[in-house]
Amino acid sequence: MRYKYITIEREYGSGGTEIARRVAEECGIPCYGKEILEFVAKEYNIAVEEIDRYEETVTNSLLYTFFVLGRVQSGESDMLAKEGHIFVAEQAAITKLASYGPAIFVGHCASEALKEKHQVLHVFIKSNTADKKARIMVEYHIPEEKVETAMRRFDKKRSNYYYANTARKWTDNENYDLVLDSGKLGLDGCVAAIKGVFEDK
Repeated sequence: MRYKYITIEREYGSGGTEIARRVAEECGIPCYGKEILEFVAKEYNIAVEEIDRYEETVTNSLLYTFFVLGRVQSGESDMLAKEGHIFVAEQAAITKLASYGPAIFVGHCASEALKEKHQVLHVFIKSNTADKKARIMVEYHIPEEKVETAMRRFDKKRSNYYYANTARKWTDNENYDLVLDSGKLGLDGCVAAIKGVFEDK
């Protein structure tokens, strides 16, 4: 097997989570997305909803980013704000889950947690605005007049969280081995592309 792990970052409404779960099912490996939050919630006796709030309030300040990375790298996590502690806990959870064997990780800066490991395929999934809007209305039952607000909110949250904890831009293609457009390829095409690369020997 050429790759052992897949990390997936995705635009809100691109179908990235569904793609990840379908790849996992077809490849016979686990997929961890919300499960990462559930792992942290159980480990630290904190509600998943509270973790979500911490992720959303993280700043995209460069000074904050350097502070967090400095504390994490030095092992001085006690000095971190709650947002920083959540990041450290999520990274530990991802590392622990990866120790069980091949898997797919969705979001939560998984690429950072697995940066010392080999055989990791980093994927970003995007789509055009029209397709994302349609998917959001159908999948998440969000009224059409509120869709754009939801898109901005979730993409901003993901972008800020990624930048704050990696010092890298979330949408920068240089961060990924494979960038897929689900609007052009369809979910089936994205599943086939990821599965093909993952299983390529």
